[in-house]
Amino acid sequence: MPNFLPINTILVPQGAEYKAVCRGLSGVTGSIPTVVAIPVGMKPLLKYLQQGEFLAPSRVLIMGICGSLSDRYTVGDIVLYQDCVYQGKRLECDRTFTTQLHSEISEKASLVKSMTSDRVIWSAAEKRRLGEMAADVVDMEGFTALEFFNAAGVTVAMLRVVSDNCQHDIPDLTPAINSDGSLNPFPLAIGMLRQPLAATRLIRGSLTALKVLEQVTNRLFSSNK
Repeated sequence: MPNFLPINTILVPQGAEYKAVCRGLSGVTGSIPTVVAIPVGMKPLLKYLQQGEFLAPSRVLIMGICGSLSDRYTVGDIVLYQDCVYQGKRLECDRTFTTQLHSEISEKASLVKSMTSDRVIWSAAEKRRLGEMAADVVDMEGFTALEFFNAAGVTVAMLRVVSDNCQHDIPDLTPAINSDGSLNPFPLAIGMLRQPLAATRLIRGSLTALKVLEQVTNRLFSSNK
């Protein structure tokens, strides 16, 4: 039974994450959702959503990669968000939708508490400190999307794959994110070159996470599970 839920729309950050989800859907027959590439970061995403360039769907699945704030979650782990926190405010993902997704993914997907950040959380020390404040993973879009869609009466679930752990630093790529939520190649390259070991680790982790993201997308929407 393809598109079991049904999910109208998948939102996924533009670039490599978007491409991975599209690859995952490329061999799927039957009904597949619309995949929308969204800007990276809270402010660019809010601006994009407020422009209302796509029709208000009834069920949205947000996909992508995230960073771990806990020793329990490592590179390549699939996580489903129970809720999302930003500056002390907490919003819940739709429980029924999340439970349905959880039962559909045959391999283990962990139910986690997430937080959203308006910048890249790059240092291992900060990741661990944030992890002690009752969040398991971090991303840069979740809370904004939840707040917007909850207000619009749209059902939301979030599924992500961990791309970096909390034991190591990654390069600080915040300066590489443009105000429109796109990535600027030059500052991105500079950030990588300044911390070559951290950059290598980030690239390796991201490639692993993107492969898992592609696989889990395919599994969710394939009729031959």
